[in-house]
Amino acid sequence: MMNITEQVAHALLDIGALHFQPNKPITFKSGIVSPVYVDNRRLPFHPIQWRVVIEGFGQLLDRNRWLCDVIAGVAMAGVPHSAALAFYRQTPSVFVRKEAKEHGTGQLIEGGDVQDQVVILVEDMVTTGGSSLKAVQTLRTAGAIAEHCLCITTYGFAEKAFQEMGVELHALVEFSTLVEMAVSRGELTQEQCSIILDWLSDAHEWAKKHGF
Repeated sequence: MMNITEQVAHALLDIGALHFQPNKPITFKSGIVSPVYVDNRRLPFHPIQWRVVIEGFGQLLDRNRWLCDVIAGVAMAGVPHSAALAFYRQTPSVFVRKEAKEHGTGQLIEGGDVQDQVVILVEDMVTTGGSSLKAVQTLRTAGAIAEHCLCITTYGFAEKAFQEMGVELHALVEFSTLVEMAVSRGELTQEQCSIILDWLSDAHEWAKKHGF
């Protein structure tokens, strides 16, 4: 029987979430240029695989027995997953904006009052962690207790930043594990895997080394 990491990895590969394009690399919001990326935004279009992810988050919560008064999503990519998880567990839900809108109420946290509430943050993909940690700070400023962040996947670049903020990051599947699974399924060759691992070992300098 597959564990939750394997189930989520298969689910992501089944929906074509892993994109490898070394000749046309993409630039992340953080400025990192990459020959590969994981498109978790495809999940809501594939409810069977999406359910695997949401149930995986639920298993994380149950296994660790964390207190959880509110589930918060990081706008915008984290919101579908946080809302689905909150509905699945019948837990109050909010989402955290990166910046307040000029119209409307101008709030950074939408949905309810998180004062003195234990909040579990949900993100889709964590690269450097900037968006997630900004959301943590917003929650804490509003009086919430925010010490855990769940994500579907992570590249493994953000652990130190999370530690410095006193936040534990919990990924359903590490990026390197997803790549290994893609190789085992015949969806990536060993040569392609080597290119990805080369990028992963020095992501900030990869583009310069390869003329991008």
